[in-house]
Amino acid sequence: MLSKVLSAATIGLEAVSIKVEVDVASRGFPSLTIVGLPNKAIDESKERVRTAIYNSNYEVPGSRIVVNLAPADIPKEGSLFDLPIAIGILTSSGVVDNGFLRNSILVGELSLDGVIHPVPGVLLIAYLAAKKGITNLFVPDGNASEASIIEGVNVYPVKTLLDLILHLNNLKLIKKQPMTDLSKAATIEKYENNFSDIKGQENAKRAMEIASAGFHNVHLKGPPGAGKTMMARAFPSILPIMREEEIIDVTKIYSVVNGGYGSTLITQRPFRAPHHTISRVGLVGGGNKLTPGEITFAHRGVLFLDEFPEFSRSTLEALRQPLEDGVVTISRARGSVTFPARFIFLAASNPCQCGFLGHPKKSCHCSLLQISKYKKRISGPILDRIDIHIDVPPVEEDKLTSEFVSESSEKIRDRVIKSRLHQSKRLIDCNVKTNGEMTVAHIKKYCHMTEDATKLLKLAISRLGLSARGYFKIIKIAQTISDLSSKDKIEKTAIAEALQYRSKEN
Repeated sequence: MLSKVLSAATIGLEAVSIKVEVDVASRGFPSLTIVGLPNKAIDESKERVRTAIYNSNYEVPGSRIVVNLAPADIPKEGSLFDLPIAIGILTSSGVVDNGFLRNSILVGELSLDGVIHPVPGVLLIAYLAAKKGITNLFVPDGNASEASIIEGVNVYPVKTLLDLILHLNNLKLIKKQPMTDLSKAATIEKYENNFSDIKGQENAKRAMEIASAGFHNVHLKGPPGAGKTMMARAFPSILPIMREEEIIDVTKIYSVVNGGYGSTLITQRPFRAPHHTISRVGLVGGGNKLTPGEITFAHRGVLFLDEFPEFSRSTLEALRQPLEDGVVTISRARGSVTFPARFIFLAASNPCQCGFLGHPKKSCHCSLLQISKYKKRISGPILDRIDIHIDVPPVEEDKLTSEFVSESSEKIRDRVIKSRLHQSKRLIDCNVKTNGEMTVAHIKKYCHMTEDATKLLKLAISRLGLSARGYFKIIKIAQTISDLSSKDKIEKTAIAEALQYRSKEN
């Protein structure tokens, strides 16, 4: 008897429907064969499925069983097909009624005792079900919370194979998972680092506030111990809470990678700080399985590269396109995938190899050649893609020992949120929400300068030799400064402040 069970697989950050066809022959030697480009994990599912069925007090037919995963030209990976294969075998044997399966997707990994374990990519599969009008989605109990954020799909959390068999035969129904209310999911959390703990550095804090408000990239330069790393790690505490669509976008990414280990909703903005020994594949993604890299894990959050010049040249150069486009496309012989990579980029570096070039009290021991080589580790195109460049000098003694408490992250975040509201109202008809994401067309349409501001910017172009990219970045930074001041037009003072942050001297 032939039965068909609908399942799904993920390719990159997209889900595709897979039809699990199971044929139980009336004669032939007992065997179980899986075809349709399965990988090793799927091939091993034969033993998991067979044992799980036995331990659920049912029998596997003692004849030839063929399982086809269609379409056959798509490589299949993972253990999420265990559950549909088992149900397909039981349906072909007449144990399970197939009436309820006609409008359902099944995914799940089986243990030998019939317990269903979580699998990656369930949120993407729930999206697929809603898109195709499939009503029911049977998922492992550990994946039910992430799948339930998608409207229009009945999510059934399955704990064991026996529970699903009884449900499909209408003997003991599984309760549907309640819908997750995303409006209450994102909350402001307490962070380990707070801007009130940072002594001095008012100019750098101002730059970080502008970066948070407008979604701008920042390069922090200064000697060791000046507070660059501490400021970067405190940066998430002044970011606004995630919007509903951002929660979904970020959870999709972590669902694909961590879903098999019981993923949950990602409601806090990611902060990724890879070590400088990371490979290019580890940073931008790729590899044999076309997996996302750190820039994708930082989507809608922060990517922090400490000791910026210590990263390999090829690794840093791979950031050029993602910093500009907000996505990264990886092409290999087996296919091509596009991952989102819209993040705030923070980088921290020393002025020279010893770290004390320009220090007011300590002397630099680097030669001119060493200083030149150190600065050349970061290319001009990469620096040009960073919006804000700020010097972080050593903290003065009186400020370091003062009892004065600096402004807290909470107060700064309130101003950032107000600024973001200004931006969202102005950009309400666009597909971007912040100044840092604006294109040239957006800038020309929505950014309006006073006559004095325009004159100053023209003068800066001729004096500083700004590139076209630098010119538009100054306007975007100035627009954010104006939004923080609740001003409708970009004034001369905003342009003057923005120009301070565009020095690229490394």
